[in-house]
Amino acid sequence: MPNFRMTLCYDGTRYRGWQRQGNTSNTIQERLETAITELLGQPVEVHGSGRTDAGVHARMQTASFRAKTHLPPERLLKRLRAALPPDIGVLDLCEAEPRFHARLSCTGKTYVYRIWNSEEPNVFDRRWQHVIPEPLDLEAMQRAGDALCGTHDFTSFCSNRRMKKSAVRTLRSVKVERAGGEVRLTFTGDGFLYHQVRILAGTLIEVGLGKRPADEMEAILAARDRDFAGETAPAQGLILWETRYD
Repeated sequence: MPNFRMTLCYDGTRYRGWQRQGNTSNTIQERLETAITELLGQPVEVHGSGRTDAGVHARMQTASFRAKTHLPPERLLKRLRAALPPDIGVLDLCEAEPRFHARLSCTGKTYVYRIWNSEEPNVFDRRWQHVIPEPLDLEAMQRAGDALCGTHDFTSFCSNRRMKKSAVRTLRSVKVERAGGEVRLTFTGDGFLYHQVRILAGTLIEVGLGKRPADEMEAILAARDRDFAGETAPAQGLILWETRYD
């Protein structure tokens, strides 16, 4: 059975996240599976590179699925674009190698967290930014981010307190940058735990606001306790920016 690979983007504002759920059809995965199933006349299961939370967006999400069809990828792509709502876009669709799997084959991801850091209102981007009018100490935030880079047990930065699998992940880089009134936090790693990026962002924001010292990161990691890290930053500021494959 042919294996297909898709590159997607979506505005997650009105969705309950990526993952299919039993109590709602309003998820990205469900919308994709319903559209492809109706187009091809067969049940189709779509696998994403990872699960984005409710309200989180994607500039580049990768997904894969298997289906029998005589439609060439370019025609299937055109029909799928027409079948999906305007806040879910398929950027590319092609036939993939038989062993390709969007989640299992993924070797790294980059997330961007957007903060509107100004007293001036930003009406047009408010659905995609977390608004913090108070001044932020970006140098302190960058020092804290640098201290978090490397291979660590990130239990303190995971919301799933009952997780039995390893919480060891490699955070390759953290960048704190300003462009006008916007501050962007960019996190690149081999993979991320449940709510990890939002907790990382929330912790750096608390550093930037002077609520906790930048040199506290090592102690937070060592504690392996969610209560030691900062608040979970709101979902609307987070974007899955890039997925990488060897």
